[in-house]
Amino acid sequence: MFERPPIDQCALIVVDMQVDFMPGGALPCSRGHEIIKGIQQAMISGEYGHIVATQDWHPAGHISFASSHANLQSFESIDLYGEMQTLWPDHCVRATPGAVLDTRLDWSLADVIIRKGSDPRVDSYSAFRDNLGPKGTRPSTGLAGWLEERGVTEVSVCGLAREVCVLWTAEDARAAGFDTRFLWSLTRPVSFDSDTATYQRLEHGGIAIVDTTSMDPPDD
Repeated sequence: MFERPPIDQCALIVVDMQVDFMPGGALPCSRGHEIIKGIQQAMISGEYGHIVATQDWHPAGHISFASSHANLQSFESIDLYGEMQTLWPDHCVRATPGAVLDTRLDWSLADVIIRKGSDPRVDSYSAFRDNLGPKGTRPSTGLAGWLEERGVTEVSVCGLAREVCVLWTAEDARAAGFDTRFLWSLTRPVSFDSDTATYQRLEHGGIAIVDTTSMDPPDD
């Protein structure tokens, strides 16, 4: 059996557990509420020496919003700086109720909260780097350095949405040199139709796919 490193070298990254990504929100993930109890259990499990949370924090009129582009609809795509950009419903606009971290999780357990997507010109899926921007680069959020300074060698990722921000976070964690675990059952996608492609990308990227169903008690 693979031996995990000491607890102080392990970090849990909880991605974008925000009101707008929950059922009834502006950009709901499929059954996103189902993972709340499991994530809380992971946060208090004692398996992680460090807990990181991320928070989408967009300005109004963000370039990723369909409403910022005349005659285009949500979930259509455009070419943006040489990459395909999905256009989303307005969501997680900073300082609005939809951007709030879900209060059913105990955020006092988080050591740091990484806010992302604040540049109106660039989307930001990953906890580690922005998407490709107008200068042809993906600027760092500083998270990799923060983890390295604390001796972290392994990260586990969970949260929303499985095929977007959680996937990109896992891929960038692996690219940054961290052993990376994707807690599959503690994620939910925008659409379950994406799951096969997500699974294949994780396998191709050398990311460990961990089924944490035993950690994921059903909601009442």
